Amino acid sequence: MACRSAPSHAHAPGGRPAGARQDGFTLLETLLVVALMAAAAVLAAMVFTGGMEGMRLRSESKEIAAQLRYTRARAIATGQAQRFRIDPRAHQWEAAGDRRGAIDASLAVRFTGAREAQARAGEGAILFFPDGGSTGGRVSLASGRAAWSVDVGWLTGEVRLLRDEVRAP
Repeated sequence: MACRSAPSHAHAPGGRPAGARQDGFTLLETLLVVALMAAAAVLAAMVFTGGMEGMRLRSESKEIAAQLRYTRARAIATGQAQRFRIDPRAHQWEAAGDRRGAIDASLAVRFTGAREAQARAGEGAILFFPDGGSTGGRVSLASGRAAWSVDVGWLTGEVRLLRDEVRAP
């Protein structure tokens, strides 16, 4: 019986020589491409949202809207009227449950609402009732020509966040 021996150059599965490099990308190359794409996406987002200032403006507006919604929910849950206060000059707000916060000093703040709900002169307030209704009002934040308004409906107490534009005087 004849004995066969393996050839001197062994082949890996698929017909490639054992030491040959396979086509494709390494993990490092793939991660580098993903990182570059993420950086490009962040830069594009900043361009479309007005840069860091635009992102700060939107973030502050969303926070105020969230606190107004919380104050409304607290009024409904407890069965007692709850007040949201804002001091545009001091760039500060106070919501139900002793929640407090500050608004970035680089943003312009304006409040429009019922004078009867004000606790002190120069300060704005929105009162939420146990049935979900409110005294209504609007908190406007602006930076440059961009602005966001947080509107509170007086009948339903619904809180809406709206993109706005600063109008020339």
